[in-house]
Amino acid sequence: MDIKKTYSISELAKEFDVTTRSVRFYEDQGLLHPTRRGQTRIFSSKDRVRLKLILRGKRMGFSLAETKELFDLWDETLSGNEKQLLLMLDTLARKRAQLEQQKNDIAQAEMEMDTAEARCREALAELQKKKRQQKKANTEEPVEQK
Repeated sequence: MDIKKTYSISELAKEFDVTTRSVRFYEDQGLLHPTRRGQTRIFSSKDRVRLKLILRGKRMGFSLAETKELFDLWDETLSGNEKQLLLMLDTLARKRAQLEQQKNDIAQAEMEMDTAEARCREALAELQKKKRQQKKANTEEPVEQK
């Protein structure tokens, strides 16, 4: 972990490969709380960790409202609490169920695509066979001479 205590918006954006606009958006949503020196935002190590958690939650399908709710519960205590942990477990269970449903939906879509592809290939093969037969029949017809 970095031992640096403060970060600029550009440093955080570069480190986490997000835009400065995204970082400002998370601040506007109440997820990050930088101090100000004039117009300059000064982000703490806590803000850096929060940004990391926001992005991790986003990858796991957490909404920003869910992330904020977890942060707010964490902020009520120094080390989190039972309510926060139970909420996190519930949220994870819901996200896991959503992912399972998406996996099932994807598997079903793949099966349907396989079936459609097989039917198309069969139909194409039949058309190509008829075309070859027609071509063969046309070349075997005797040519009338006058």
